[in-house]
Amino acid sequence: MTHDEVFQKVTVVIANHFEVNAEDVTEAMNIKDDLNADSISVMEFVLELEEEFGTEISDEDAEKIETVGAAVDYITKNIA
Repeated sequence: MTHDEVFQKVTVVIANHFEVNAEDVTEAMNIKDDLNADSISVMEFVLELEEEFGTEISDEDAEKIETVGAAVDYITKNIA
């Protein structure tokens, strides 16, 4: 799976989870700041990513994912 394909899937998850327009999602977006996510919302988002990509993301790795781009990079390198 290419970086762009992963980004498209992550964008759909973000749009559904955070109720934003998919067109507004960029790799530079900070999950906590730009999407107003609290710690519970972030963990729910990570669970949705795990389900979407059929994998498990450790709590330690999940804490390092602060931007949309970081999520895409992590998935591209470790899963796709």
